[in-house]
Amino acid sequence: MPRQVASYEAAIGCSGLLDELREFDPRVVGTLPLGLSTPTSDIDVVCHVRDAAAFAEAVWRRYRCCDGFAIYQWRSSRRPVIVRFEWDGWPFELFGDPRPVDQHEGWLHFEVERRLLALDDGSLRKAVAGLRARGMKTEPAFAAVLGIAGDPYVGLLALARESDTDLRARLERL
Repeated sequence: MPRQVASYEAAIGCSGLLDELREFDPRVVGTLPLGLSTPTSDIDVVCHVRDAAAFAEAVWRRYRCCDGFAIYQWRSSRRPVIVRFEWDGWPFELFGDPRPVDQHEGWLHFEVERRLLALDDGSLRKAVAGLRARGMKTEPAFAAVLGIAGDPYVGLLALARESDTDLRARLERL
């Protein structure tokens, strides 16, 4: 489906998602707000979901008629609820986790990536964007450019604990 709204911000606004789900502390994360998107990027939203049934009901009530609407949850109540749908041609993916958003891996990855890009002179952004354009996922692209060995997701979580001074020093070694 072609995108009907010029920007992802407009799609979020038109969808009413942040207002509809405000009780779940929704926060937009991922490549779009980082300015590292590709044509296939979706709008990722992380939410604090204490009650999976209440979250599922809220998104079902408002978004069930959207193209591609689907809700997934593993059997364990400690696993996230994932919701996918399209709004004005933009794919949305919601992650509802029982932990506060500030503890979600997706939020922590986003925050350290945002910090790194803010501290960077532009070379990190250019290198990560180049890898993303060739199909690499975001966290592996950051890890590759930063020389992080092993699991890129775990490596970025470790970086999230570093100070801006430490991150700046890491960037100066690139």
